[in-house]
Amino acid sequence: MLRSAPWKDCGCLGEVLPEMMPEITQDVSKDRTMYRAHLWRPGIFRCSVTGLVFVVNSAAIVTYRYATWNSHLSEADQEMWVPAGPLFHIQVQHGTVQAVELPHFMCLAGDVDVSLCSIAHFRSGKMTLEKPEKVTAFSAALRNPDFSLLGVVWRKLRSTLNSIPIHSLVLIFHQLRAADTTLHLYLIPDDKSVKQAIEQQENNWNSKLIPKPPPFNRLFFGCTYRVTCTNYVVIMPEEHFPFCYKSPKEQQLFVEIYIQNMTEEVGLSVIDTRDDTVVWRASLRSGDMALPDCVSNALSGAAFMKKHKTKICSRMMQVSTILLHLRDANVINSDEEEEVNRQDTRQRKNKVLLQLVEKKGVEAQDQLYQVLRKKDPYLISDLERSTI
Repeated sequence: MLRSAPWKDCGCLGEVLPEMMPEITQDVSKDRTMYRAHLWRPGIFRCSVTGLVFVVNSAAIVTYRYATWNSHLSEADQEMWVPAGPLFHIQVQHGTVQAVELPHFMCLAGDVDVSLCSIAHFRSGKMTLEKPEKVTAFSAALRNPDFSLLGVVWRKLRSTLNSIPIHSLVLIFHQLRAADTTLHLYLIPDDKSVKQAIEQQENNWNSKLIPKPPPFNRLFFGCTYRVTCTNYVVIMPEEHFPFCYKSPKEQQLFVEIYIQNMTEEVGLSVIDTRDDTVVWRASLRSGDMALPDCVSNALSGAAFMKKHKTKICSRMMQVSTILLHLRDANVINSDEEEEVNRQDTRQRKNKVLLQLVEKKGVEAQDQLYQVLRKKDPYLISDLERSTI
């Protein structure tokens, strides 16, 4: 299935490539998520979850997961190199992958020296650097790769230390059980591994993501940004925070925004403290904070599914219809749909489906929750009332 190319206001455009959904499993003992891609023919495939691109000359099975830079990039190397994308641990039969494209979050618009880009390859605890065959707007390509730990890095220059342009995201979460309106605002590089780690942490805190657009100006590593508001709110621990890269396993920086009375529209801005330029702005309205069926202490979709898993498993109806909606939304693939349908009872089908979606993470669980709200509203309403 073809997807539209990524785009940014800076003008960076990505290629349109066929996307595939990997199998997702949880290694509970090691607290990590594993991805397995079944590439059924020669060709080019982009992972819809991680952004990795594989060019294969035959059918292949590729297994991969996120790793953390701070566990592998030494302090001495960190003086010279800055992570420019996720670090991956990749395993595949030797010789089947002709090329791999590793995602990065550097903004290449304007006069950016791509010769500063390298691919870090870790073997036996030692880092070697490889020059990519090409560097595009959102990835760096390596031909005939040897696999282990791979990721894109950018060389630091003293003259450009505070001028490394980054594609970035602003994430806002509403804490559903906190006093009045309490928000967490994150300013991060556009790194799927970091975003996933934040979503999992906020889900554990029972928070709801409030979708907002990314910054409309480029952000820069090493610079400090300030959060401002059009109305009186309390911002803690302080309005200023540095923009930097932190590995997914580290606690990410955020500001907490407390709004006592969310009756009026609140305007938020992020400002570059070097020249007071506004790099991002968005409006928050009471509707952004609206909870399902106006239940003041309702759970987020993923948290709701986790809390009521046993009851949903025993009571969920219309499994075939639900599977169809999930497949159309690319939450599951046809093989996974078939796996569920092979079960001989409704409860077994429900159990396999819930396990499958749970392994795929927060977004997949939210998708299933939304499908259930449409297809089995009486079940969801009954379970929501029991949450009060």
